[in-house]
Amino acid sequence: MKLLLLLTLVALAQCRISRVPLWRGKSLRQVLKDHGLLELYLLQHPYNPASKYFPSLLASEPLQNYMDVSYYGTISIGTPGQDFTVIFDTGSSNLWVPSVYCSSQACSNHNRFNPAASSTFVGTNDSVSIAYGTGSMTGVLGYDTVAVAGIEVTNQIFGLTETEPGDFFYYSPFDGILGLAFPSIASSGATPVFDNMMAENLVPRDLFSVYLSNNGASGSFVLFGAIDYSYTANGISWIPLSAETYWQITMDRYVYVGGQPVACLQGCQAIVDTGTSLLVVPNSILGTILASLGANSNGQVSCGAVNTLPSIVYYINNQAFSVPPSAYVIESDGYCTLGFQGMDVPTEAGELWILGDVFIRQYYTIFDRANNRVGLSPLN
Repeated sequence: MKLLLLLTLVALAQCRISRVPLWRGKSLRQVLKDHGLLELYLLQHPYNPASKYFPSLLASEPLQNYMDVSYYGTISIGTPGQDFTVIFDTGSSNLWVPSVYCSSQACSNHNRFNPAASSTFVGTNDSVSIAYGTGSMTGVLGYDTVAVAGIEVTNQIFGLTETEPGDFFYYSPFDGILGLAFPSIASSGATPVFDNMMAENLVPRDLFSVYLSNNGASGSFVLFGAIDYSYTANGISWIPLSAETYWQITMDRYVYVGGQPVACLQGCQAIVDTGTSLLVVPNSILGTILASLGANSNGQVSCGAVNTLPSIVYYINNQAFSVPPSAYVIESDGYCTLGFQGMDVPTEAGELWILGDVFIRQYYTIFDRANNRVGLSPLN
């Protein structure tokens, strides 16, 4: 009995709760706009957000659209640690960062990992190649210690870029990506960081949670291994996953605007994705939603009418989840635009929605790997 208690205490001592602060910076869309490059960039690089979730739409494994993402955190890789700004993305599963092997212009203004400067790096001859809507990255796989707010994951596999063609990543405010989805969608069979945290008993619970602040640049965080119950005063609604790939759930019919059903008439699927900023919907219903909210075809509305707009209400697992106009209307430079984006979805996939940061900012969100479910707690 004493031995069992001792072993339990040792196991708990190895676990720790890790809170990674996130900051809200400019999105890539805003950076390009500031440089006067946005219109030309969009013309030269048309993008379908659905390519992130349906590899068949691209020649190889897709990478997400980061045009609007604006939440970043810091990790370190190697011994001693080399710091990188990354997106903690529940819509992908790989960790990768720029490296000194990279000769692309996109690597020149970002932190680059130097294997020679790390005493714990183990190289491989395995390659990794990830394509996305506006270009691609190629590189090699290696192993090293990855530190995430005090949690040290040893022998973590990650990608070291050799090429990052084009100017997409050159203007990106982040260095790399840390994917938090399931191993089943990881490129090159790489084990995700959180899976190694669980396997090495580095977290007290097999879950992580996300809080995205509505206002200001600070306050947001990813919490590994725990739930901060100070954010769950309104209770937690648990929703089972419909697929163990992305954090995918089933939405009941319907989606309501102003009390009227406008979409998801036969039920649909949704992915809870911290790596997508907006609310993404099939192009076939985007026009209906924009029209029901009084927006033009570009999604623009009168800023003076924002206070009169209705909430968007999703029904998930027999419960209502509301997104008010203060959340889905984005004001920039005196113009107001609805936070919706369309995508072309393969017919066999049915009606798919992406619940991005516009949605997540309204709910403290818990990603529970132990029970394969998502928890949502209203923040207002």
